[in-house]
Amino acid sequence: MSPESKRIQVEKMFDSISPKYDLLNRTLSMGIDTIWRKRTIKAIKAVNPKRILDVATGTGDLAIEALKLNPDEVIGVDISEGMLSFGYEKIKKHGLKNISLEKGDSEKLRFEDGYFDAVTVAFGVRNFDDLSKGLKEMNRVLRAKGMIAILEFSNPSVFPVKQLYRFYFNKILPKMGNLVSGSNSAYTYLPQSVKAFPDGTDFLNIMTECGYSEVKQNRYMFGICTLYTGIK
Repeated sequence: MSPESKRIQVEKMFDSISPKYDLLNRTLSMGIDTIWRKRTIKAIKAVNPKRILDVATGTGDLAIEALKLNPDEVIGVDISEGMLSFGYEKIKKHGLKNISLEKGDSEKLRFEDGYFDAVTVAFGVRNFDDLSKGLKEMNRVLRAKGMIAILEFSNPSVFPVKQLYRFYFNKILPKMGNLVSGSNSAYTYLPQSVKAFPDGTDFLNIMTECGYSEVKQNRYMFGICTLYTGIK
């Protein structure tokens, strides 16, 4: 796919599954994804962030979690208006303050250089059209010594987790996702995108090339999910 067609297809795909996205996240991960998000926000606490940007925010779960750090401002951006609409509902329902969500492209952020103290992404970087371009753009809007925290699926290598994970991702998850959301393509795309993503040390090397230092990874659940952090 060309970058433009991928962007359009990803946007349409997430628009289509947005009504069931949160339900599927909780169900397919057995609620563990909420723990991973908490750890992501705990990681950026080290830089005492007052302005936080959450890229590929989806329905806003990670952006909302970031409010626990008592920042002055949290902004979530996503290309899917369908996903954002459910985030708007959460913010309105709970009367949340100091948070806003908006449509935006990770490769063309509207913010000025060095505006944010921390940038977060949960399960979104593998969907970037140009991974390096997206990482560099997030680096641009980070202040000096600001932190990035990226939560993403990864490929476990330990037996038998590796084999069970592949079976679940390739055989069970697409069927369950299709049953609940009505979109077979979205939950077929998920394991394909995870398999193609340069995880682990490969991703840390890309982060370094894109201007981040002190890059680290913390692998969870035998490597099913990884939290990557770096400093500008």
